[in-house]
Amino acid sequence: MTFPALKDAEGKLTAKRAELKSIFDEAGPDRDMSKIKSISGDNAAKVEAIRAINTEIDALAKSFDDLVMIEKAAENSERQAEGVESGAGATRHEKGRKSIGEQFTESDAFKFKGQTSALDVDLKTLMTTSAGWAPETTRSGLVVESAQRPVQVTDLVPTVPTSQAAYVYMEETTFTNNAAEAAEGGTYGEAALALTERTSTVRKVAVWLPVTDEQLEDEAAASAYLNARLPFMLRQRLDGQILTGDGSAPNLRGVNNVAGIQTQAKGADPVPDAVYKAMTKVRVTGRAMPNAVVFHPNDWQDVRLLRTADGIYIWGNPSEVGPERIWGLQVAQSDAQTENTAVVGDWANYSLLAVKRGIEVQTTNSHGTFFIEGKQAVRADFRAALVFTRPAAFATVTGI
Repeated sequence: MTFPALKDAEGKLTAKRAELKSIFDEAGPDRDMSKIKSISGDNAAKVEAIRAINTEIDALAKSFDDLVMIEKAAENSERQAEGVESGAGATRHEKGRKSIGEQFTESDAFKFKGQTSALDVDLKTLMTTSAGWAPETTRSGLVVESAQRPVQVTDLVPTVPTSQAAYVYMEETTFTNNAAEAAEGGTYGEAALALTERTSTVRKVAVWLPVTDEQLEDEAAASAYLNARLPFMLRQRLDGQILTGDGSAPNLRGVNNVAGIQTQAKGADPVPDAVYKAMTKVRVTGRAMPNAVVFHPNDWQDVRLLRTADGIYIWGNPSEVGPERIWGLQVAQSDAQTENTAVVGDWANYSLLAVKRGIEVQTTNSHGTFFIEGKQAVRADFRAALVFTRPAAFATVTGI
């Protein structure tokens, strides 16, 4: 509400400005003093009268501005008093203390923008990630598996299904070929054939893992992780059995322990020469076509690093990947293979894995006291027979 003195000053100022405006209206746009009739006298007297009115307006305007300032100060004081009484609205500060915002706006850091300046602000509690709102972190879902021997040899062996507890086949053990040209009325040459039944028992490769109900229920990725890792364990075990299984139950019999497999000693020969001689034995004695060689990685390293007398690498430029082949045969590297021994063979035609039941992953709580302990037994297994139908189609290279 405007107090009386301010209202009176505003009225006087408005009247005086109106008076001056009417004088200039008389003078017109060209400010012709002779046209002014409300002021008597000559033009000089009229100018002096206008100057006096303008000076009076300036004085009235200053007085009015002072009264406006007083009015605003009074209103602010009333609002602040109401805020203190009600506890609402503006933030209250301790007597004589400035807010953090006031300290900042009055600081050198604010006044001199673009320059580095220290700001000394009195903080009672500093909000940090350790004493405030901690940042939320979410697991990425990435699982880094431990370093394990990769599966390398299993893919060399063809698979066939079987519904029997053993894979039974007939091996031709006698082949007498007396075929010859015969004269008219002459006697035919007599042939001889004999077959021997061979049996390879189906074996089981298995693994299991205990796990709590909560682990499977609370982490959706746990089941997928187990469904991948347990079968890998089985394939990794099979990879080793194909090479070095000793055949004693329940083991499979690996190629290195098959009776009738051929042997080629390296002796003084370079490794490539010894491998080629083993290939020749497979072709001549085994009457087979070798298609792959299995090396221990350390032995294959020695082959890859072979050089000529003048230091040139035989197996390709070191800046290139180079061939994983020897004499045209695929090279499979496996540290399940006995070091210093390689195996050359016709894997495609004279080895097979007869699968009774493929890999299955099952879960149960019926193991022991698992039911009352909230645990699960996760198991994985498969059943298969490993067969090398013609041992002479394989040859080991020893002494590498």
